[in-house]
Amino acid sequence: MNDKIRTVLSHYQGENPGVRTNLARILNHGTLAGTGRMVILPVDQGFEHGPARSFAENDAGYDPDYHFQLALEAGCNAYAAPLGALEAAVSDHAGEIPLILKLNNHDSLSPDSADPIPSVTASVKDALRLGCVAVGFTIYPGSGHFKTMYQEIRSIAEEAKQHGLAVVIWSYPRGSGISKKGQTAIDVCAYAAHLAAQLGAHIIKVKLPSEHIEQEAARKVYEAQSIPVGTLAERVRHVVKSTFNGKRMVIFSGGSKANEKAFFEDIRAIREGGGFGSIIGRNSFQRPFQDAVKFLKAVMDIYK
Repeated sequence: MNDKIRTVLSHYQGENPGVRTNLARILNHGTLAGTGRMVILPVDQGFEHGPARSFAENDAGYDPDYHFQLALEAGCNAYAAPLGALEAAVSDHAGEIPLILKLNNHDSLSPDSADPIPSVTASVKDALRLGCVAVGFTIYPGSGHFKTMYQEIRSIAEEAKQHGLAVVIWSYPRGSGISKKGQTAIDVCAYAAHLAAQLGAHIIKVKLPSEHIEQEAARKVYEAQSIPVGTLAERVRHVVKSTFNGKRMVIFSGGSKANEKAFFEDIRAIREGGGFGSIIGRNSFQRPFQDAVKFLKAVMDIYK
């Protein structure tokens, strides 16, 4: 524990000691321990996109144990996955890395692309049984089913916090209320991050925002107040500011596999914008093991 971590935790004084301890476990684990930054390995893509789309490029990834090994070797702060993947390998890695159980998931076979809604696929009791430090939950602001998702996370977050578990919200705008381009618009991403904070998230995951502004009412304010959003670092800073002036940890998704040079430039922008880190799945585990380790360590070096 150092002054940097104490400062971050001071923003969560309304939480019980269990929650704050588990947040500290994430912040004090792995290569970035004590820096106030984090890199998390998430492997829910098999559920979300299907096994071949997720793992065929590096078929070692079909085995859940592989992802534990990758997260450990790279020095990630935590590893996040759905129920089945954690159950399949956690016994061989008990206590080795902070775990986040993804409590709801969506699949690409579902005929609800216009207004998606994930299904609750695990419980807080499962997270406790598996020794997790946190639960994860996806919301889709902009979907016609937003009320159901908000009510579900309200109930789940209440139970998780009672048991000392941290709450991580994936806040991904999509649905009939938002255009495809608007899913990563700066005003929409900032709004999505703010919604997650208002719903009680301790850690918030959003996509990197574009310069596009989706809502005309928001555009008037951005222009009138001259809110700087011209660079990615400025947009990251605005998203972070939107989560209680940076008093909630915001991390950014890595997306599909990308060119390393461009990806590292994005990481530098997150760092310069005051983001708390990254949650990187396909960009890491779709590479051969040693390449993935090298890649994740390079990301961590930028954050350090």
